[in-house]
Amino acid sequence: MDDLTKKGMKYMVIASLLFAIMGAFAKELSDSLSSVEIVFFRNIFGVGIILYSIYKRPLEQVGGKPFLLMFRGFIGFVALLFFFYIISKISLAEAMTFSKTSTIFTAIFAYFFVKEKLGLKGWLGIFIGFIGIIFITKFDGSHLEKTDYLGILAGVGAGLAYTSIRELKNYYDSRTIVLSFMGIGTIAPVILMLIGTFYQNPSLDFIISPFVLPSSNDILFIILLGVVASYAQIYMTKAYSLAKAGIIGTISYTNIVFSIILGLVMGDAFPDMWIILGICLIVFSGILVSKK
Repeated sequence: MDDLTKKGMKYMVIASLLFAIMGAFAKELSDSLSSVEIVFFRNIFGVGIILYSIYKRPLEQVGGKPFLLMFRGFIGFVALLFFFYIISKISLAEAMTFSKTSTIFTAIFAYFFVKEKLGLKGWLGIFIGFIGIIFITKFDGSHLEKTDYLGILAGVGAGLAYTSIRELKNYYDSRTIVLSFMGIGTIAPVILMLIGTFYQNPSLDFIISPFVLPSSNDILFIILLGVVASYAQIYMTKAYSLAKAGIIGTISYTNIVFSIILGLVMGDAFPDMWIILGICLIVFSGILVSKK
């Protein structure tokens, strides 16, 4: 194994740990703030960093796909919104596992929309992944809990966002693509919180919620959330730039292990046998798809 691959793997482990810590901070904040507000604070830090980067080094891009760029930003925002909501309701490990299903959905969308070949191993991985989702949600054929379908939709949304990047990277600077996500992820929550000031519905609490003034303790966690999320993104980008995506994609599943450990520290119950089996199947399916 060459030195660049080793370094890429090390960076991905660091990124996975930081993403798990980000989830832990989001879960801690969910006791006093809504998922809408947490998404706002998570993204506003990133907007500042990206704009400073553009100021230091101007964009060089072709452009020409504004609607796809807006779609990537919107669908990425929705996926993050659902993800932060389920973090507040279920264990950190389960929430992170739902987010990792994005690999499965990315493979499906890339096959249909970008015409990427998948092969037998890829389809087998997708099939195993869906079995894993059934175990995680404990779906018995009757109904899904609110957190279950929002968790699945978070994976679908992230999969669509990642697939759109396959096309957008040919037209835009990577910072523009990230800014589309973080920009919408900053503006949209403001609109949703304004709506939440005048209209509230318990069944829509995952998208509409009023602004709550953070406490001094919350402000500390907000700053930590923003910093950790930004560095996690940086290390993940470095990892993918140094080693093959299949290897880095496989290493990224250490995120679930870190989430289990952090969840236990925060008081989550240890996942039961069915959830553990579902996690293992989703990790195995992701490895198959990533390798392909």
